[in-house]
Amino acid sequence: MPNRERIWIIGASAGIGAALARAWAQDARDGRVQLILSARSTGALSDLLADLGPDHIALPCDVGDLASLHAAADQLSALGPLDRIIHLAALYDPGKLVDQDPEIAAQIVTVNLMGSFHVAQLAAKLLRPGGQLALCGSAAGFIGLPQGQIYSATKAGVINLAESLRSEWAGRFDVRLISPGFVDTRLTQKNDFTMPAMIPPDRAARDIIDGLNGRAFEIHFPRRFTRMLKLISALPYRLSLPMLKRLQA
Repeated sequence: MPNRERIWIIGASAGIGAALARAWAQDARDGRVQLILSARSTGALSDLLADLGPDHIALPCDVGDLASLHAAADQLSALGPLDRIIHLAALYDPGKLVDQDPEIAAQIVTVNLMGSFHVAQLAAKLLRPGGQLALCGSAAGFIGLPQGQIYSATKAGVINLAESLRSEWAGRFDVRLISPGFVDTRLTQKNDFTMPAMIPPDRAARDIIDGLNGRAFEIHFPRRFTRMLKLISALPYRLSLPMLKRLQA
């Protein structure tokens, strides 16, 4: 079909990624959008694809496995250029630094940070000129939060990576940054503390689509929470660190 927009969503099997796929498919029932949905879970992808219809494609891959990611990219390359790549895949393991398993911490770095790096490298070959790459940071990457630890550090790295790419690829590709606050997903369900301004995945999906169709570099939500963290991160350490200390359990 002419003028069909082709969108690759990585991390589409659950949470924000699955909600984003459903919302995009609902918005484009005329067939003008084709979604390529990737995640490690083949069963969840198959279930999602069954709901969305035959216009879309399931392409299982693991961003923590470079060979798997390259194999998926090779299949996509054979189908033609992409209009957008939305990278949402992430791992999360809350807890205090001294209690964290070093192997799990390494996996989080591999998936969250190196996964974003590898996806960005592949995006340069897969996107059409002017195509869009969206990387998923987090409000947890704005400033070091208690018990955020490796996850927060990787998301700070993703934010930095997206900022760098925005300048490096200016005029070539449209780089965007997605910075969610607390969204009700299987990741946040691991938390044992009160999460302010929690929103459901379908609300997050709508904010992402509206943001990516707009012009702003960063899409952050819910704003009543993310703006507060941005304000704290802008303060000098002598003010911000005592405020963060009071957040510890």
